[in-house]
Amino acid sequence: MRTTDRILELDCNPATRTFSQRLVAGFATLASVLRVFRNRMEINALHELDDNQLRDIGLSRADLDAAFLASTFFEDPSDQLTRSARNRGRKALHRLNQD
Repeated sequence: MRTTDRILELDCNPATRTFSQRLVAGFATLASVLRVFRNRMEINALHELDDNQLRDIGLSRADLDAAFLASTFFEDPSDQLTRSARNRGRKALHRLNQD
């Protein structure tokens, strides 16, 4: 018998997940959803700050509104606020270095 005639059968079926693996995946999803809601509540609290306080942390009212409008209900708007604050900080640092 030649080697080309031999067929090697591999069992490539995906293994079923155990109960503990499914439980961990469920808790991870739940933790992610809870984190998004917690961040949304914290960002809502930022609306109570005045414009000077927002400027101190590198944000503006327009940034808060844009973060909520750009994200869906289950998306975390804090990522967009972080990017806005970092970009504003980089621009301010760049202006200081030019002076």
